[in-house]
Amino acid sequence: MFDADSSGIVGNIPLEVGNMSNILLFNVYGNNINGPIPGSNRFSSTIPSSLWSLTDILEIDLSSNSFIGNLPLEIGNLRAVVVLDVSRNHISGNIPATMSSIKTLQNLSLAHNKLMGSIPTSFGEMVSLMFLDFSQNMLTGVIPRSLESLLYLQNINFSYNRLQGEIPDGGIFKKFTAQSFLHNEALCGNPRLNVPPCDNQVKKSSTGKKLLLKCIIPIVVSTILIVAGIIILKVKKRKKIENTLERGLSTLGAPRRISYYELVQATNGFNESNLLGKGGFGSVYQGKLPDGDMIAVKVIDLHSDVKSKSFDTECNAMKNLRHRNLVKIISGCSNLDFKALVMEFMTNGSVDKWLYSHNYCLNFLQRLNIMIDVASALEYLHHGSSIPVVQCDLKPTNVLLDENMVAHVSDFGIAKLMDEGQSKTHTETLATIGYLAPEYGSSGIVSIKGDVYSYGIMLMEIFTGKKPTDDMFVAELSLITWIGGSLPNSIIKVLDSNLVQQNGEQIDDLLTYMSSIFGLAMNCCKDSPEARMNMVDVTASLMKIKTSVLGANRV
Repeated sequence: MFDADSSGIVGNIPLEVGNMSNILLFNVYGNNINGPIPGSNRFSSTIPSSLWSLTDILEIDLSSNSFIGNLPLEIGNLRAVVVLDVSRNHISGNIPATMSSIKTLQNLSLAHNKLMGSIPTSFGEMVSLMFLDFSQNMLTGVIPRSLESLLYLQNINFSYNRLQGEIPDGGIFKKFTAQSFLHNEALCGNPRLNVPPCDNQVKKSSTGKKLLLKCIIPIVVSTILIVAGIIILKVKKRKKIENTLERGLSTLGAPRRISYYELVQATNGFNESNLLGKGGFGSVYQGKLPDGDMIAVKVIDLHSDVKSKSFDTECNAMKNLRHRNLVKIISGCSNLDFKALVMEFMTNGSVDKWLYSHNYCLNFLQRLNIMIDVASALEYLHHGSSIPVVQCDLKPTNVLLDENMVAHVSDFGIAKLMDEGQSKTHTETLATIGYLAPEYGSSGIVSIKGDVYSYGIMLMEIFTGKKPTDDMFVAELSLITWIGGSLPNSIIKVLDSNLVQQNGEQIDDLLTYMSSIFGLAMNCCKDSPEARMNMVDVTASLMKIKTSVLGANRV
């Protein structure tokens, strides 16, 4: 992938870029490139035909540069492209009809160029189109009625052209407004689009009425233009945000494209029977794709700006992360009214379910393995990724188990990306009560040491079967002080009764291991962030305990 969004590039792109034959994304949005793009063909200031031979590329963003020339017929070779944006350049000539062969294209913007001629009728065959922007060109002719058949089309903009004739009013065109057709030469159609009826016959009227119209029309038109201008600015701002999200989602891993309609079908219309659970930022549904793959769909609640922002946060947090103990994001779906993350489905549900349901029970080694998996995930987030990531909301409900009982940390809706060299920042978003570190709860200070504290709480919880918010913890008694008071000789009093029953005669050996584990948990939950262990040492310590357990061959 080549992503140089708004990087201040001037002049030519290096010759080596032309050798990247397997590139999936090419983004030079918002630069000042006015020389040739390298490749087998070199046309100064034009887009070379070699670019259109990249048949597997998913996204091309050449917007806001100074490219000239025509769009070639070979553009139809882009069999996999989803986003094509060459807006805000100096492209001229006609729109090639061969573009209609790109059945995968969802977002097409040719706005702010010098394109002429008519809109090809064959564009009605581009069945995946969702966003279409031809505004600010010199297009002539009529708007093809064939576009009425594009079922997924959500937004069009044909404003500021020289289009004529009747605006289609069937299919998806019924939901479009006047803002999509402003300032054209002679469009006509439905009065709601602020254009005259096509069969309009102007009747003669009295001099008085004409005078009245001459006074009223300029006022009305001016008002409409002002309102339309405000609406267009808001729509463009929101569209820019969504395009940013789409570019972020395209780097979340394997570039699998899943549409909103596929998600509706996979979840039976987001049926209650498919609901896996509800969290602070939305609902999670189980789904099944046509190829049989099971998925989990996290639908973001858009009624709150904070919750909506969590979608962007989770995308930014997850797009560059790869680890066996993190839940994999398969794809994303984002439009004006719907945002969702598509994740791999975890067959065995959450750790919370296994701890507190009568139908499930974890043995000692399973609990130890789960906490090693979680420690490995946090070690990677804190020390293994290019930018440290603070998960901010670690708890049993956010740790999911696959079919092999391997643990995966999920839910990065309030995660924080630490700038390079930065150890902490501030936030107004609080994690779950009981698991958050003292400095986080009192001052909103976020650091990787806050995750260490939450991990220590969860480590105590998984071996005691007691939540930190249990009714027994009142006044001065907390999960930490309860565990601390049991060390080193009363551990059996705080241990999960299921573990005591499972181990029977071997309980003494188990208590020895638990003394080390609870001691480790206490070191994670020190009041001072600086005094807490780091996750590298935590993982190493737990692995050492596991080696002793397996060596003794008693569990």
